[in-house]
Amino acid sequence: MNTFAKTLVNKAKSPSARLRGFLILGFLSLVWGTSFILIKKSLEVYSPVQVALLRLGLSGLAFLPLFLYQIRKIDWKRWHFFVLVGLCGSGIPAFLFAFAQMHISSSVAGILNSLTPLFTLLIGIIIFRAKLIWAIVLGVLLGLAGAAMLILFSSGSNFQGDIGYSLLIILAAMCYATSTNIVGNKLRDVKSLIVSTFAFASVGIPSFLLLITTTDFLHVLTTHPQGLIGLGYVGFLALVGTVLATIIFFKLIQDTNPVFASTVAYIMPIVALLWGLLDGETIGLYHLLGMGLILLGVYLSRK
Repeated sequence: MNTFAKTLVNKAKSPSARLRGFLILGFLSLVWGTSFILIKKSLEVYSPVQVALLRLGLSGLAFLPLFLYQIRKIDWKRWHFFVLVGLCGSGIPAFLFAFAQMHISSSVAGILNSLTPLFTLLIGIIIFRAKLIWAIVLGVLLGLAGAAMLILFSSGSNFQGDIGYSLLIILAAMCYATSTNIVGNKLRDVKSLIVSTFAFASVGIPSFLLLITTTDFLHVLTTHPQGLIGLGYVGFLALVGTVLATIIFFKLIQDTNPVFASTVAYIMPIVALLWGLLDGETIGLYHLLGMGLILLGVYLSRK
C-alpha cells in the first residue's frame, strides 16, 4: 500500500471522518429522497425525454464554466472513465427513471432503487476485484431488508405497474453501481469537483443541444400553463439534486468506500417515512424495525 492509500485509510478511520461520512449520507438521502416527487411533478408538464434532457442539460450548463476553468487540470488519459461516470451516474438513469415513473408506482421504484448497494458490492467484487468483507456483505443485506420492510408496510404503498418498466429501474441501479465503483476504484485520487465537471459537461452539453433542436420543449415552456413551474421542478432537481449532490457524493465515495456511499439508497425510504410522519401518518413497530435494520446495515457497510 502506497503512502497516498495509507493516508486515505487513516483519514477514513478517524472518528471525525466517520461522523462526517454519516452526516453527508444523511444530507444526500434528504436531497435525493425528494427526487422521485420532483420527477413525477415535472412529468405532468414535459415528456420523459424532455425531463431527462433538461435535467442533464441544466447540469451540463452549470458545470460548463468550471469545465473551461479546470480543463488544463484534467487527466485526459482517463477521459473514458469520466465519460462512463457521466453516462452511468446520471445520463442513462435520467432517461430510465423518467420513462419508468410514467408506468410504475413510487413504492416499486423505491424498492428497486434500494438494489443499488447490492449491485455496487457485486460489481466491485466481480469486475474491480474488491476485497470481500463479510461485515459489508451483512450490512448490505440488512439494509436491503430494512428498506423493503419500510416500503412494504408504508400506508401509501402502491405496487401496481408494468414489470417491463420495473426492469428499467433495476438497470438504472446497475448503472449507479457501475459509476460508483469507477469513482471509487479508478478516480479516487482525482478531486471530486473535477470528476463531476468532466462527467456532466461531456453528457450535459450534448443533451441541452438535443433538447433544443429535436423536441418541442420551447413550445411547451411558453404555451403550457405550468411550463415555468415544471421548469422549476427540473431546475431544482438538476442544480441541487444533481450538481451539488453529485460533487458531495463523489467526495464521499473517495473518503469512504463505494458500498457505504451507495447505502444512501437505503436511507431514502426513511426520509419518505419521516415526511409522512410530519404529514400526520403514524409509525408502527415494523417501521421502527425497518429503520433499525437500515441503520445497522449502513453502520456495517462503513467497515
